[in-house]
Amino acid sequence: MAATPPPRRREPVAVRGLAWLTDLALAAVTVVVFVAVALATGVHSPWDGVIPLALYLGALLLVRRRRPTAVLLLSVGGLLAYRLTGHFSPAGWIWPLAVAYFTVAAASRARWAAVIGLLQLVYSALDFRRVLELNPARYFIHVVGEGLLLAALIGAGLAYAAVARGRERLRDSDARARAAEERLRVSHEVHDIVAHTLAVVGVQLNVAADTLQEDPDAAAEALRLAKDVRNRAMADLRALMAVLRDGDGGTAPQPDLAALGTLVADARAAGLEVVLSERGDPAGVPAAPAVAAYRVVQESLANTLKHAGAARAEVRLGYGPRSVTVEVTDDGRGVPGGGAVSEGHGLAGMRERVGALGGTLAAGPVPGGFAVRAEIPVAGSPA
Repeated sequence: MAATPPPRRREPVAVRGLAWLTDLALAAVTVVVFVAVALATGVHSPWDGVIPLALYLGALLLVRRRRPTAVLLLSVGGLLAYRLTGHFSPAGWIWPLAVAYFTVAAASRARWAAVIGLLQLVYSALDFRRVLELNPARYFIHVVGEGLLLAALIGAGLAYAAVARGRERLRDSDARARAAEERLRVSHEVHDIVAHTLAVVGVQLNVAADTLQEDPDAAAEALRLAKDVRNRAMADLRALMAVLRDGDGGTAPQPDLAALGTLVADARAAGLEVVLSERGDPAGVPAAPAVAAYRVVQESLANTLKHAGAARAEVRLGYGPRSVTVEVTDDGRGVPGGGAVSEGHGLAGMRERVGALGGTLAAGPVPGGFAVRAEIPVAGSPA
């Protein structure tokens, strides 16, 4: 089964308008120059062939982008008919069709341009042979000049096509790079959401299992909280999965500093005593640093619930004119023996997220527990 060709990229209205004006200008220049050269070479009755041919050649150029080869063939046919009816072709055969030859070569049809041009050059040499005996130098200059002009036009068209292809490849490469960056961002978001959800839901399920016999109401409340957290996570994941499926699909607004209250409430519902303190005005924090700060808090609390065995955590955020600082400390066991921190996907993801914004992140044991501290520059400010 034949592969379906990719859809043609539709140009913006402004670009199409500029292309139309360019074609109109080239058509006008062709008409004016052709008539002017004809008059300069001794044509006394321009309306007897010269002006109609000039208008014909100019009109064909208005559709050169859609039918480049047809425009060249019809232009050659018009010029040939003009000569066969006894009119003199002013200043040669190739230059009146310069735009048509360039367009065909630029449309990656250089072979057509070369074949048609060669046939036209042969006819031109035969048509001009009467000058050979009278002025061989003039004949030589005429034939060679026509050939060089044809080669220059085809070469210019090929160069233009190569530059256009290079720009297209560069745009495609940039688009793929942006898509890869977006997918990497989504993978971090998915990890953060899943890690936090599993931590909170796991704690609530343990509570429900422990209290199911003695206190069914408490077990039901724990299951309700687990269900609420799960529903919010599923909504976030559906929005993120749309990016992976569609590439350019939109996403729901990502949680930011305004959603910290819900995050802290989830952790408290899971049995962790969380103290949240904020200093400064969060309203001035741009979206990217705000989301990064939220994710640092989310991942830190998830790690505390899963690994630390902590009873209390403190979350402190400072909103300054140049950066946002995030510090999350807990009273858990930290790293056994006070050894080095082993970075899993969570810490590595936090570090990459903060580093992408030009910030820094440190995590490790502190007296009495474990701490994560991040400094995230506000957009446009150094860390």
